[in-house]
Amino acid sequence: MTHPAPLFDVPVAPVIPVIGESQGFPVHRIFCVGRNYAAHAAEMGNAVDRTAPFYFNKPPTGLLLNGSTMPYPPGTSDCHHEIELVIAIGAPAFRIAEDAAESIVYGYAVGLDMTRRDLQQVAKDKGRPWDMGKGFEGSAIISAITKAADFTPDTQRIALAVNGETKQVGHFTDLIWSVAEMISHLSRYYHLTPGDLIYTGTPSGVGPVVAGDVLVGEIEGLETLEIKIGPAE
Repeated sequence: MTHPAPLFDVPVAPVIPVIGESQGFPVHRIFCVGRNYAAHAAEMGNAVDRTAPFYFNKPPTGLLLNGSTMPYPPGTSDCHHEIELVIAIGAPAFRIAEDAAESIVYGYAVGLDMTRRDLQQVAKDKGRPWDMGKGFEGSAIISAITKAADFTPDTQRIALAVNGETKQVGHFTDLIWSVAEMISHLSRYYHLTPGDLIYTGTPSGVGPVVAGDVLVGEIEGLETLEIKIGPAE
């Protein structure tokens, strides 16, 4: 069967810069790991489930690159910051073993999982999916990618400051699920492909942002992420 020509163009995800490369990283899918730091789970009133990771998704068109201004999102009065390590997948994998999982990583970046917390809470209270709270334009912010050959997750510090005041601090030693465990587990349910991103969870200290705020996210060894919150559209 032949495929018809498209009726119109649709938005596509931006290509993420890669440090040291002239070509960028095209994005296929965005997976996010929930409650992967015990202190964050506790601050949100949730028990830590250590039986298996769980996930939600963001649309690739929700990506926003480093240095951008994010308009305050519509439909919310309680948008929160969540600083995260992001894994960029660079090779196909299905049911990959933990001891081989890191071999498919192309690189790593600093990310922000922006969340319409009020809408997420309504969904949680009603037992509904989190899509409205998690998946919107500008909800997945990301720095340039550092290739895996130049960065290995270990005990690094992860932190976020808002207007120069540190709000979130953690270390990778606080992660409930390691990079290898997350990749291996996720690959049981999806054929992972080059272009997939995995946002790996946030430490405690999440909180609201307002128009005019400047957010600076840092992970030792990766490009610093800086964005500004603009007025609502």
